[in-house]
Amino acid sequence: MTAVFDKVQLTSVSQPSRAGTLYRSIKTYDHNEGLSCCFRQWRAEHSHCQQIHGYALAFRFVFATDRLDENNWCLDFGGLKEVRAWLHEMFDHTVLVAADDPMIGEFERMAEIGLMNLRILPAVGCEEVARYVHGQVGKMVKADTDGRVWVESVEVREHSGNSAIYQEHRHAEPPI
Repeated sequence: MTAVFDKVQLTSVSQPSRAGTLYRSIKTYDHNEGLSCCFRQWRAEHSHCQQIHGYALAFRFVFATDRLDENNWCLDFGGLKEVRAWLHEMFDHTVLVAADDPMIGEFERMAEIGLMNLRILPAVGCEEVARYVHGQVGKMVKADTDGRVWVESVEVREHSGNSAIYQEHRHAEPPI
């Protein structure tokens, strides 16, 4: 049996899709990736989360575009080596502390004598880590794809029961 296509409906891969249409690709770095880090949520006065505690984090990225590349892909997963390396640099055997943590001096002293690999973030907690990762990976993906692809959302999972998602909405522009 031969499939018959309506040639009028076929568009070149270099052309934007119909107005409002998006293509999405998903990349996951699961708990077995080895991204084991510790947090301190110093503002959580009501909770034991104000103490140092750790997780093997997992990340789920949703990438989006309004036009596919020459391979008919939203994103070449093989091109994410820089993202994976950055995730390991930031979250593999590290301690995450908020820039405004009142005990930051103590953490810096422990890092200076080699007791930890300290990462100071604008804020901590899964929601804020997801936002931070979204911004950093978003810059990498934008540069690698000349702005054709963007990070639509990032999910950070502490374990199978707890996760947070940061998402930015971007609407596809109609073709010219």
